[in-house]
Amino acid sequence: MLLWVVSRPCARRGGPMADKIKKTDVEWASCLTPDQFRIAREKGTERAFTGRYWDHHDDGVYACIACGAPLFDSVAKFESGTGWPSYHSPASSHAVETESDASHGMVRTEVHCARCGSHLGHVFPDGPKPTGLRYCINSASLDFKKRG
Repeated sequence: MLLWVVSRPCARRGGPMADKIKKTDVEWASCLTPDQFRIAREKGTERAFTGRYWDHHDDGVYACIACGAPLFDSVAKFESGTGWPSYHSPASSHAVETESDASHGMVRTEVHCARCGSHLGHVFPDGPKPTGLRYCINSASLDFKKRG
């Protein structure tokens, strides 16, 4: 993991849920691709069935693209048919935070990284057991770390 942290200029040294990270837009833009910045920092989205993880089935952990915090485990991933990676629960109860989102003429629940505030996607109450939730997440907000 240390090699990955060193190679990611956005990440900070320290544990995965270390202190909250605050940076300016200029600092975030310097370490994210334009698409990652648009989605993670400007609350954008990617088109369905275009992200690198929507049809991804390896065993491991999906982490925040901006800070490296573990967000979702592959054991919680399921095929929702929506074209975005979907999970029934986050990796831990402290991995993500939510807030109301009234943009685009509808009210939804936005999901963001608890550590750095990066926009991840939205959560809906139409998922499978055991939670009944569907965390619909943008691939551009994630980085995958294979287990083992």
